[in-house]
Amino acid sequence: MSVFNQPRKRVIQMIILGMVILIITRLFFLQVVEKKYAKLADANAVLRKVIYPSRGIIYDRQNRSILGNDVLYDLVVTPASVKSIDTGYLCNILKIDKEEFRKRIVTAIIKNGRVRQSVFAPLLAPEVFGQLQESMYLFQPGFELVPRQIRSYPYSAAANILGYIAEISPAMLKDTGNYASYNSGDYLGFTGLEKTYETVLMGQRGIQYLIKDNLNRPQGAYENGEFDSAAVAGRNLRLSLDIELQVLGEKLMKGKSGSIVAIDPQTGGILAMVSGPSFDPNLLTGPYRSANFSKLYTDTTKPLFNRAIQATYPPGSTFKPMIALVGLDEGVITPSFGYPCGGAYYGCSRPIKCEHHDAGHAANLRLALSHSCNSYFSHVYRLSVDAAKFGGIKVGGMQKWADYMNNFGFGHKIGVDIPSEGRGLVPDKKYYDARYKGSWNSCTSVFLGIGQGELLLTPLQMANAMCIVANRGSYYIPHFVASIDNDNTHLLDKYKQKHEVAHISDTAYSAVIHGMTDVVESGTGRIAQIEGISVGGKTGTAENYGIVNGVRTKLKNHAVFVAFAPAEKARIAIAVIVENSGFGAKYAAPIASLMMEKYLKDSISTKRQPLLKTVMETVTIDQAMLAKSHLDSLNQNAVIKKNKP
Repeated sequence: MSVFNQPRKRVIQMIILGMVILIITRLFFLQVVEKKYAKLADANAVLRKVIYPSRGIIYDRQNRSILGNDVLYDLVVTPASVKSIDTGYLCNILKIDKEEFRKRIVTAIIKNGRVRQSVFAPLLAPEVFGQLQESMYLFQPGFELVPRQIRSYPYSAAANILGYIAEISPAMLKDTGNYASYNSGDYLGFTGLEKTYETVLMGQRGIQYLIKDNLNRPQGAYENGEFDSAAVAGRNLRLSLDIELQVLGEKLMKGKSGSIVAIDPQTGGILAMVSGPSFDPNLLTGPYRSANFSKLYTDTTKPLFNRAIQATYPPGSTFKPMIALVGLDEGVITPSFGYPCGGAYYGCSRPIKCEHHDAGHAANLRLALSHSCNSYFSHVYRLSVDAAKFGGIKVGGMQKWADYMNNFGFGHKIGVDIPSEGRGLVPDKKYYDARYKGSWNSCTSVFLGIGQGELLLTPLQMANAMCIVANRGSYYIPHFVASIDNDNTHLLDKYKQKHEVAHISDTAYSAVIHGMTDVVESGTGRIAQIEGISVGGKTGTAENYGIVNGVRTKLKNHAVFVAFAPAEKARIAIAVIVENSGFGAKYAAPIASLMMEKYLKDSISTKRQPLLKTVMETVTIDQAMLAKSHLDSLNQNAVIKKNKP
């Protein structure tokens, strides 16, 4: 060989020698130094058993458990160990055929391989578990019963708030960023508080290694539990929610479509959030979850849709207090400002008719609020956006008005601690420029002054606005979770921060609050009176349009009512929407009043029991829609299945 090839030969030899030394060193470490892997490698007779942690409990503001844990069993399979079993008998117990049996085995192999456990039949019904438990020796070593904690709901309420848990999907498992700590078969929160606080509630799974005998039966801990890891329970949540108030709200909304949102203005803690129609959350737990979910998903009344945070509505006359605050802050009106209204607003090119003809009903702000005068607030809106100091509506007036609304929490997500919150819509200069190609003025958008037009708000945003009024210009982000047990996170920090709104004067807020108390004392909202408690409120009737056979059609109005009490230092602020039910004072105001009375007095007075009964028994959902709904039968079945021995 040429002398020139000698250095190259030595380099190759050194590389090969280095690789051999590295491999030998690693093998020595694994087999001699590191005892753990050596022992586990020898453990063909060792069973690896996952210990699922107890998921965190959720309590209401009175420390009542509103979400707990029950135990069901999964039947798991290790495909490589399935040998010489009575397949027909197992299929008979599980009520499946042999083709389905083979399909599940193949699925288990694809998901986790032949030598690792996979769920073969999840969350067994009690009667199925009983049969299997008696006969498990016939199906071992390939099959095993593994306990699995599921959620239980003792009050059968707050389904859209609490959310539900389900098995992690294959698509999620591929997302190693967000779901790196999960394995196939794990359960996690999919909606509601279960999803938002998943990292708090989930806990940490444990592993137990057991010795098996020659018949693959567990005989005890392997190496005295040296390699076991204990499961760590999830942490508990303490809510601001009052479960008794929530249950009352769901009863009041039975047979109705709409929502109730009640907030403590002093903390931002949500006291109740009802989306009607609601459903029993026990439907989405246990062996019937998948079937029930499919029925709820296709139900014509949309019980899975959380109207309190996802639906948007024109607020109607409930928006007038906010119009008044802007006018007062900009200085275009004073509390004594009056407007002559004879049954229509004539400030634009066409008369805009309203309900009031009596003289003097809009002689000042308080009277205009208590009588809910459309002409008055249409005019105040135009004065605000056309103000010369902002250069008129197209220069800065419209945008300034939109900024006020954004500060009030409209047109964007507020940040509530459950997912899927809607934004609503506050039209601004950019919106109107795009829609009308620059050809628009304050008469184009005049209906904003009475909470109509393009304006859309969520019930949560309306309730939060009442917190701002009641607090005279401040609020906390609405939230459910008041505290977390043994909390070492900063998840709740943002809910403790007080937010100031637009620095509107206390005098302006006082004028509006006086007008809103007049609404309940002597105006359109008298039905909302509570004996011994001053209430500030505002009725609203939101016009409702829909597309029928391709044509925009006027439908029955939505009833709206917003309020807070006691008016001098509010402990509860509330917004109620009852869809397609007419005037706000007819159903929305009584519901709000009964909810406030229950919270503030802990009971409903005897003389108001007939009103309570009437509201509970009233059905406002279209009968044709109810006829196609699965909801009532589903809830009845839930009770039967929950109580089944």
